[in-house]
Amino acid sequence: MDIKNLLNGCFINIDKPEEPTSHSVDEWVMKILHVDKAGHFGTLDPMVTGVLPIAVGKATKLLQYLVSGKEYVGTMHFHEEVDLKTVEKAIQEKFLGTITQLPPVKSRVKRQEREREIYEFKILEHEGRDFLFYVKCEAGTYIRKLCHNLGEHLKIGAHMTELRRTRAGLFEEKDSITLNDLSEAYEYDMKSKIPSKLLKCLIPMEKVIKQNIKYVEVKKEALGKLKNGSPIFLEQLRKKPEDFELGEKVAVFCNDQLIEIAKVVYDGSIFAKPETVLI
Repeated sequence: MDIKNLLNGCFINIDKPEEPTSHSVDEWVMKILHVDKAGHFGTLDPMVTGVLPIAVGKATKLLQYLVSGKEYVGTMHFHEEVDLKTVEKAIQEKFLGTITQLPPVKSRVKRQEREREIYEFKILEHEGRDFLFYVKCEAGTYIRKLCHNLGEHLKIGAHMTELRRTRAGLFEEKDSITLNDLSEAYEYDMKSKIPSKLLKCLIPMEKVIKQNIKYVEVKKEALGKLKNGSPIFLEQLRKKPEDFELGEKVAVFCNDQLIEIAKVVYDGSIFAKPETVLI
């Protein structure tokens, strides 16, 4: 796939630096790549670093369909002396599995209690009152709040001092690039007759969506109708659909091109109806 087509719809696994907002990173990506649209998956606070997936062009329409589990490594400081076993016991008893959180006062979401899943929460090492931890959790979990609530539960107080996201859905820290990497790759490829560095930074939206939701292939002759928002009929599919549940989201492809995201309806001869059209 060439650069022009990629920039029309792709993802970039950015390693967000400390201080800028996630929205600032979106703006920098647009400026570096000279594109009109970019958006991020999973907002990070200004002081938090790490994996911040950025969607470019039409890929911004796909952010809602990405798998959303998150992983973090961070440090928290307890306000009084506490031993490791006491902290680990509190985590095991109160901060694993389904927990309830009230979003912070400054959060953009409505302040009402909501449940979140904590899949793993463990202490990696500690020195004095400072504890290095790892958390694997559901999207929308407030790690700063998690640290605060742990300190509150132990009746000694605690606060998060540093945080880095190491995974967001299928995007991992080991594959991330810096904004400077992206800028250098763009500048190099613009001067080179054979672009190469930028291609390694841009992830086709087709590749990403196939790893997040199920997909089907439609016949080429169906494209004309699908462009106009027509439902997908069973006869338009290249093969009979299997293992799709009513209401499930499905990606629709034609010759390796992502056409749309549809919702399975099984209404007579209709297999699915369009939800997000990309062509």
